[in-house]
Amino acid sequence: MTVVSNPILPGCHPDPTICRVGEDYYLVTSTFEYLPGLPVFHSRDLVDWEVVGHVIDRPGMLDLEGIRSSGGLYAPTLRHHDGRFWLLCTLVDQEDDARGGNFVVTAEDPSGPWSDPVWLDVDGIDPSVFFDDDDRIWVHGTRPARQPEWHDQTEVWLRELDPHTMTLEAEEHVLWRGAVQGAVWAEGPHLYRLAGAYHLLAAEGGTDFHHAISVARADAVTGPYRGSKGNPVLTHRNLGRGVDITAVGHADLVEAADGSWWAVLLGMRPYGGYHCNLGRETFLVPVIWEDGWPVFAPGIGRVEHEVEVPFAQPRAAAPVGGVIASNDPRWTSVRALPSEIASADGDGWVLPLLPATLADATRSAFLGVRQQHRDVDVTATIACDLREGEEAGLVVRQSEDDHVRLSAIGVTGEGTRVVAIHRSAGTERVIGEAVVAGAPHEDLVLMLRARGQDYELRAGRSGDDLVAVATADGRTLDSIATGGFLGLWIGVHGTSNGAATDSTMRVERVEYVPR
Repeated sequence: MTVVSNPILPGCHPDPTICRVGEDYYLVTSTFEYLPGLPVFHSRDLVDWEVVGHVIDRPGMLDLEGIRSSGGLYAPTLRHHDGRFWLLCTLVDQEDDARGGNFVVTAEDPSGPWSDPVWLDVDGIDPSVFFDDDDRIWVHGTRPARQPEWHDQTEVWLRELDPHTMTLEAEEHVLWRGAVQGAVWAEGPHLYRLAGAYHLLAAEGGTDFHHAISVARADAVTGPYRGSKGNPVLTHRNLGRGVDITAVGHADLVEAADGSWWAVLLGMRPYGGYHCNLGRETFLVPVIWEDGWPVFAPGIGRVEHEVEVPFAQPRAAAPVGGVIASNDPRWTSVRALPSEIASADGDGWVLPLLPATLADATRSAFLGVRQQHRDVDVTATIACDLREGEEAGLVVRQSEDDHVRLSAIGVTGEGTRVVAIHRSAGTERVIGEAVVAGAPHEDLVLMLRARGQDYELRAGRSGDDLVAVATADGRTLDSIATGGFLGLWIGVHGTSNGAATDSTMRVERVEYVPR
């Protein structure tokens, strides 16, 4: 019996979906405005996960230009059927509903290439697909209830898919409108068939403190569905806000190769008060079936920091951070692929100083990775020769309106001027500045030290002579404070602040070291 740590995917990995092919497990999570989009993880034991590709990984597959933070790619569903992988997902533009929609892509190999998106003529979010034993294919998702009984009531709909035309049949069935009176914001519906019955799994309550998982079942795929008397079958909302794992929900089920059942689901780990800077992460819990109903975390009834996985192999201690090479799949950019805005150069990158800033809802010169640890040191070594009005540096990002950056902004007679800027709710203020002695062409080392909710910003010419520039309060950056859905990304950025320029910044190396 191997005891492993939860979450199995730390950092912003929300809305997990999973399937098994033989002894191989594949998992995908939401990525919102970040590209490449929808990482495909592979594991042989549900514990050790490796990125084998991304679903949205080619220029032109999807246009995210102008989509603001916490829009973009929502809640995928991954399934395998007759030798092909299917993925359904929603593209959300919060300012233009007509631009978004639900789509399906397929691939023979989960590492790609994936087909171009085929758009489904149906509204709502969180589409899923179920392959029945009679070869019929059923797509289902959630939307605001057409005839609501209360405010924000949602419903789960079902329509048959024609696999030849990839279009939905006109006939529609409403399967579910909530497990409890007043239930709101259903998400992540999935259908399964077990022992002749159809089981509908769905989350409700919103993807925050009141998040919960409910289940219903029926004798026919079109219903009627009857909810479990134990609904919600898993939630932490009854534990209060002081609990160390909260907001659990949005689950998907998988039967392991040994016949055991498991659920992957999202949850958050608050710290420094009810703040969740790491975002919604992927957790693992065991599931058993009793009297035809799933029981999550049997005997415990909650998601814990450790879980026993009988078939997992004992793991050697993971390496403690290091340089994030340019070919590392953790690198992402905003609304563009990293290769579309930067050039890899050894372990580092060369970024043009684009006119767009981090406050703009367009592609900007930003490369980042998820913050996956509460306490971590991230150090960037950069070289740049800045003109007036240009900046380049290190940033911890929540959104266009909320981020903290440590930037070189020019030179003085004494050296490079470095400034720390805290942007909160769209308003910027300088929280510290320093002059780093040395010639402008010399390497500049910028460090962000996350310690709980404090983000210490330091600068120097080497890691041995860093001086403190400022300390930012991370409580203003988490999704609870900002109203978004994301955890934090830490990375490098550069901008000409609207001017035409041919200036670049060279990123010699970026190190990520958990503490």
